[in-house]
Amino acid sequence: MIARGLVQGGAHVVITSRKEEQCRATAEAINAGADAAGTTGRCTPVASDLSSAEGVTGLVDWLGEHLTSIDILVNNAGATWGAPLEEFPLIGWTKVLNTNLVAPFYLITGTLPLLRNAARPDRPAHVINIGSVDALTTPSWENYSYSASKAGLHMVTRHLAKQLASDSITVNAIAPGPVLTDMLGHVAADPEVEAELVGRVPLGRYGQTDDLIGTVRFLASRAGSYLTGTIIPLDGGISGCAG
Repeated sequence: MIARGLVQGGAHVVITSRKEEQCRATAEAINAGADAAGTTGRCTPVASDLSSAEGVTGLVDWLGEHLTSIDILVNNAGATWGAPLEEFPLIGWTKVLNTNLVAPFYLITGTLPLLRNAARPDRPAHVINIGSVDALTTPSWENYSYSASKAGLHMVTRHLAKQLASDSITVNAIAPGPVLTDMLGHVAADPEVEAELVGRVPLGRYGQTDDLIGTVRFLASRAGSYLTGTIIPLDGGISGCAG
C-alpha cells in the first residue's frame, strides 16, 4: 500500500522482502499501475531478510551502491508471534525483535549518509517507522514480543528524532490499528474473531489504503516537515477513545 501510494506520487521506491519472487511480482504490479496511470514513479525490488544482520547489511550496501541520496525511509517490515504465556519460546522474542526493532535501527544508522545527502533545512529527509496500536494499548492477544517490539520502536522514533533534528532529518511513526494485510489474514478467515477485532474499533472498520497512504504522504511532504518525534495513532479511535 505504502509503496504504491508513493510511486503514484512520482517517487522512485525501493522495496525489499525476504521472498524474492513475491517482492519482484509486487514491484511489477506497482509499475504496471503507474504506467496505466501515466505517472513517472517507479518501484525497484531488492531481496533481503531483515530479520538477520546480514540481510540488513546487504540492503544498506545495495542502497549505497545504487543511490546517492534517500528522501524517505519507511521501516515497515514486521513479524509477530503468538503463544500461551507459559509456552512462549525464545525464538518468538529474537525473531520478532530483530525484525521489528533491531533492523529499523540499523537501517536508519546505515542509511544516514544517504539521508543526510537529501536533507535540507527547508526540505528535511524523512524517516517513517510503522509501529502499532498494540504499543499504545494492552493487546488482548498473547503476542508479547510484538507489542514490546513496537513500543520499543516508538521510543527509538522519539530518541532518534531528537538526535537527528540538527541534521534536518525528521523521524516519526505511524501506529496503525487493524489494517487488512497478510498479517491479519487468519483473522479475516474467522468471522467471530474478525467481528471481535473490528468491534474494538470505535469507527467500526478496518483501516483502508487511503488512510495509510494519506498519512505517509503527509509525513513525507513539506506539510509534515515541522513534525518530528511524533507517534500518529492511525487506529480508528482505539487508543484515543479507550476507557
